[in-house]
Amino acid sequence: MASTVPSPQDSDPYADRRAAPRVSVALPAFVQVDGARHSCQLLDLSSGGAKLNLSSALPVGATIALDCGTFCREAVVRWQNGEFAGVSFNGELNAREISALIARSQALTSRMKTRG
Repeated sequence: MASTVPSPQDSDPYADRRAAPRVSVALPAFVQVDGARHSCQLLDLSSGGAKLNLSSALPVGATIALDCGTFCREAVVRWQNGEFAGVSFNGELNAREISALIARSQALTSRMKTRG
């Protein structure tokens, strides 16, 4: 018999319902949507999606191409709030892809610190 007691997520419409944990990164990227290319910053990612910082409005539900140079993946825009947007990938990232992006982010961060 199913429980009729509401869970904490039921009462909180903003509860985190992600299936996979997110990892913080800082990578320059591009988003292509409807033939237009926009620069953005990849802020975090998981096997199923990512959070972006961009100055362009993306239509929720639009299919985009997210291009980080060594990484390109189709995704769907799930939400946008000001300069931040969340996307879900059309195919999950594997551990090797995630590790490579994390390593690239760490290398870029280290390089920026030594230049500053």
